[in-house]
Amino acid sequence: MDERSSKTAGNPADNGLGTEALGCLLLRLAVPSILAQMVNLLYNLVDRVFVGRIPDTGSLALAGIGVAFPVIMFISAFAGLAGMGGAPRASMAMGRGDNEEAERILGSALVFLILTGGLLSLLFLAVRRPLLHALGASPNTIEFADEYLTVYLFGTVAVQLTLGLNQYISCQGFAREAMTTVCIGAVLNIILDPVFIYWLDMGCKGAALATICSQSVSAVWIFCFFFGRRSMLRLRRAFLRLDRRVLLPVLALGMGPFILQSTECLVPLTLNAGMQQYGNDAYVSAMTILFVLAEVLFLPVDGLCQGAVPIMSYNYGAGHTQRVSGAFRLMVWWAFATAFAGTAVILLFPSPFIGLFTDDAEIARIGVHGARLYMAGMLFSGIQLAIQRTFLALGQAKLAMSIALLRKLVLLIPLALLLPRLGFGTDGLFVSESVADMLSVTASIALFARYRRRLFSSSASRP
Repeated sequence: MDERSSKTAGNPADNGLGTEALGCLLLRLAVPSILAQMVNLLYNLVDRVFVGRIPDTGSLALAGIGVAFPVIMFISAFAGLAGMGGAPRASMAMGRGDNEEAERILGSALVFLILTGGLLSLLFLAVRRPLLHALGASPNTIEFADEYLTVYLFGTVAVQLTLGLNQYISCQGFAREAMTTVCIGAVLNIILDPVFIYWLDMGCKGAALATICSQSVSAVWIFCFFFGRRSMLRLRRAFLRLDRRVLLPVLALGMGPFILQSTECLVPLTLNAGMQQYGNDAYVSAMTILFVLAEVLFLPVDGLCQGAVPIMSYNYGAGHTQRVSGAFRLMVWWAFATAFAGTAVILLFPSPFIGLFTDDAEIARIGVHGARLYMAGMLFSGIQLAIQRTFLALGQAKLAMSIALLRKLVLLIPLALLLPRLGFGTDGLFVSESVADMLSVTASIALFARYRRRLFSSSASRP
């Protein structure tokens, strides 16, 4: 063990990241992260369940929220830019014993989140209606989409702070505290949704208001944590500025997750527009349900990988390459098993899941048929996510970005545009996801195999 390794391994302030047995450590960090991701899913799930069951207009309101969803995903991607780009670098700095640098990263990220949140709110408020028409809103669904998005945009800053800063709680090894952030908001959202949607008769506006109120409370909790005694990182006034030296590397590393999520919004945009062109509003509603089911599969796997990221980042910064390699092996096998099992259940029994969101027989029929075409490739998607998160954890911005670009921009969107025109219609739109998943998993494995030795057997260079 080198000098830096011995120094860090005995550091009691590492919260076990450099010393605890890997299996137990990953479980300790991953289980709260998985629970947090599942609870976070309730934001979207509960909104859609309640909205989809609004008397008389539920199906159209559900389609309206689906049309607005790409805008929300794009806005949230900026939180990932500062959070997922900065938190691994903060962990690496802490692994080197440089907490001041980690606090500089935290301060710059906070200012970045506030500024981008405000600017994005103003921008999308100005262009929301023409944008929603371009995203596939029909005359029947535009008002629902506009109501939901308008209210949501007024809470953008709070949402950005919650999503972005919570990563800096996780990167310290406080997975349960990060889970608490999510649970506070989700439980409050569940309580407020029926109050605003039904009791106050606010419909889609009520669903959006419940979400931003819940996220605002979560943001307050995060600030309380950073000003409390347990946090190893502090929000210091001297570091609350856009420090170019600190922020540019953060944005470079965060560009991979940003592209992954911002291009993710192009998927519902492309598929919703295609479903409207080759199908009708019922197809858009069914597609909205499938997006949520895909999140049900994605978020637990992502929570597992998020639990592994601070372990790999901290030990990479400390020079513990064997712990980095061991954490990766555990993560990739657990991610594969989780994604495979969850996808298999939905493929075998899609009807109960579709039935949670709608009583409309036509939407249910389309959803059951589409689920099997749309989700088949997700059986192996855990492998790709684990590899992408590994590149992110180790500061390999270009490699993380290449995987992010591959699945969405290079494969999925071109397939979604091409297959319907070749005569496959709505089935071509559904199956484009599965084809893209299988091809991108194969390419990710090949890319990782090429760089594995350099990442895990050498500690000479650090980002």
